[in-house]
Amino acid sequence: MNVCIFDLDGTLTDTLESLVYATNQTLENLGLNPITVEQCRTFVGNGARKLVMAALEAGGDRELTHMEEAMELYLKIFSENCLYHVKPYEGILELLKDLQERGIRLAVHSNKPHEQAVDVVRNIFGDGIFDVVQGQEEGLARKPDPAGVVRIAGQMDVDIKECIYIGDSEVDIQTGANAGIPAVGAAWGFRGRTLLSEAGAKIIIDRPEELLHYV
Repeated sequence: MNVCIFDLDGTLTDTLESLVYATNQTLENLGLNPITVEQCRTFVGNGARKLVMAALEAGGDRELTHMEEAMELYLKIFSENCLYHVKPYEGILELLKDLQERGIRLAVHSNKPHEQAVDVVRNIFGDGIFDVVQGQEEGLARKPDPAGVVRIAGQMDVDIKECIYIGDSEVDIQTGANAGIPAVGAAWGFRGRTLLSEAGAKIIIDRPEELLHYV
């Protein structure tokens, strides 16, 4: 494999605190109950709208009467706090360096809004590591649709079959399958080994450096 495409939240970076913070600030503004860290862990992965929808239901708005207001609030709060307590997982920086030294090109594919995905990658990893950072944009189907993977391969001018996908959730495993490329489950992330296995992951790794065995 010549290209590694990484999910962002729960794979490269531990962003859970930033997501919980923005979500609970949104709920508080609407007079709703906060969600727990563990609830948020299960809500993330399908994009901001799905996260807000699940949080509203858990917070007491089961009819989603505040949906559009909540989305507007969440996106504003999150855009101002997307780096809140965000850090790379242990071993990720070393893994990225090792992959680059092997001549493997790197990309990021996230259901996080594009502007915030770029912001997080730039601030946490700097420039020059990833050839492409692709977040969720209007007109681009979110994961597990393979459209983002197809776009990344096109921007990098590589055959999609040269790519391998790495992510921590069932959405990522499905994305790889839908794109017709191998998908590696990152068990250190938000979902864990059991859920990744149930999602059909054929390869699951517990530490970032284990990826080197598969590229």
